[in-house]
Amino acid sequence: MESLERQYHKVVKNKAYFSRYQVKYRRRREGKTDYYARKRLVTQDKTKYNAPKYRLVVRFSNKNVTAQIIYARIQGDFVFCQAHSRELPRYGIKHGLTNWTAAYATGLLVARRALEKVGLGDKYEGQKEPTGELVLTEELEGDDERRPFKCYLDVGLKRTTTGSRVFAAMKGASDGGLFIPHSEKRFPGYDPENKSLDAEVLKKYIYGGHVAEYMESLEEEDDERFKKQFASYLEDEITSEDIEEMYTNAYAAIREDPVFKPSEKEKDWKAESGQHRSKRLTHEQRQTRIQEKITKFKEGAATEAEAAGADDDDEDDE
Repeated sequence: MESLERQYHKVVKNKAYFSRYQVKYRRRREGKTDYYARKRLVTQDKTKYNAPKYRLVVRFSNKNVTAQIIYARIQGDFVFCQAHSRELPRYGIKHGLTNWTAAYATGLLVARRALEKVGLGDKYEGQKEPTGELVLTEELEGDDERRPFKCYLDVGLKRTTTGSRVFAAMKGASDGGLFIPHSEKRFPGYDPENKSLDAEVLKKYIYGGHVAEYMESLEEEDDERFKKQFASYLEDEITSEDIEEMYTNAYAAIREDPVFKPSEKEKDWKAESGQHRSKRLTHEQRQTRIQEKITKFKEGAATEAEAAGADDDDEDDE
């Protein structure tokens, strides 16, 4: 029996395997793109001709939340509108720029910014005072009315667990007036057994109640750790009682002026970088530079020849 097993060995990766092997897409090899999901998010119905299919792309880094509205073309992806949580200090949110509530505020900001860009900001205002209930943006009545701006959530490679921050950005964009098809199953406060959403829990997260509760509990349990972890809050004299008011005022400020304003630069970085970059020469300048080098080389060769001739004359005189 052992001899038979040794004799029979199936070669899986043979010549036929390698001749038919197809290398996967680069971003799949790098582990950056889920092409199974991307195909379904990008493919547009042929009956809609060249209409772009928008998607709300939400990504997280260690210090920032990025929300972008993107559409795909053959040439690549094009960003229609974007917002970052690092813009939130302008609206009064200076701390916790990657938490659940900051993701909600970033989604609200990109929604209001996109609607202002397409001229729908006044018609689709969304939920000015969110209650935590599931509310989808509905089409206005009337034949001449424009339909709401529709896009789909793109979570990338992030796990879609219940209470995830990607759904905070989606909820913020939905409350901001965008039409994003979704259900209530992944929001904080959803009970999978009863299949119902506790709106009060979701409202608490929207207004930073979970942060305030953690601040209070940590202050009672470990005062030193509280002062260390929330040092930046305490420097600005922000306590657990001020959290809800801070986010409420920020949401109102975002709705009032969502337009992007570039930050003031201390230096003219374009001119600064130009100092260390060689300028591109024209054809005439290059030709002139070549002639100068040739002339200089000939002059050097002639000088060397004269010097060599003078040495030979000196030797003859000796």
